[in-house]
Amino acid sequence: MHVFITGASGGIGQVVTEELVAHGHEVTGLARSDASAQKIRAAGGTPLKGDLGDLDVLTAAARAADGVIHLAFSNDFTDLARSIAEEGAAMDAIGSALVGTGKPFSIVSGTPVASGRAATEQDPMSTVGPVGGRGINADRILGLASQGVRTSAVRLPRSVHERHVAYGFAGMLIQAAQRSGVSPYVGDGSQRWPAVHRRDAASLFRLMIESGESGTAVNAVGDEGDSMLAIATVIGEQLGVPVQQVPAEMFGPLGEIFATDQPASSAWTRKTYGWEPTRPSLLDDLAAGDYPALDVR
Repeated sequence: MHVFITGASGGIGQVVTEELVAHGHEVTGLARSDASAQKIRAAGGTPLKGDLGDLDVLTAAARAADGVIHLAFSNDFTDLARSIAEEGAAMDAIGSALVGTGKPFSIVSGTPVASGRAATEQDPMSTVGPVGGRGINADRILGLASQGVRTSAVRLPRSVHERHVAYGFAGMLIQAAQRSGVSPYVGDGSQRWPAVHRRDAASLFRLMIESGESGTAVNAVGDEGDSMLAIATVIGEQLGVPVQQVPAEMFGPLGEIFATDQPASSAWTRKTYGWEPTRPSLLDDLAAGDYPALDVR
């Protein structure tokens, strides 16, 4: 299968590319710079020059491919509304190109929040709050299942990790601790964060592009929920700094998310698709240390 990937040079996109290539698929990845193109080639893919704003490029690439995986997001947390609108326009352009083709279109989304329990695949994605617009975008794309597109959403937890490479939201705690000299947590720290190793997540993206049922959302969850205090404690131990409560406002627009209890289950995903995470847990990767140095530029 020839798969077009947006965000193929990112932390998740690189391992998704490697996973697909290792299983006999061909990958074309959107590359907005020479550095991005180099990462895509190193992962075994072929770069295509462009970015999320190049809707004509996205449309043509989607039509030429046998399937599409959308992973790109600007991650500009200073202007989330703009980032979400850009993502939505790009997803709509790709989706329109695939209408009536029966081709798979797998998108990235986030795990939902369910009050007092672990969220399941049957829970709707959040459409309110700082990143609620991303849930609206995802719902719109999943709706294309009724128009001949084999859509699926892989819902990632807040911390997608691999030792020394990526830690997701836990990485923001590492950077905050490196910068301030204290390992921070919000509230009483009991709020739980689900997590997944990025290579386990990559295998689920492959499964969904290969055989995902149309209109399906799956939870890419390896660890159902570690408390923010437990995460901060491990980080503090590794960096040799004290663990300290801080106001949610310290994390700007993400503070509300950091303060929310958000465990999630992947039981249905595992049973339905035979997906089984095998890599180290978030706490294991954090306890191994070897964190990337703080970029002070």
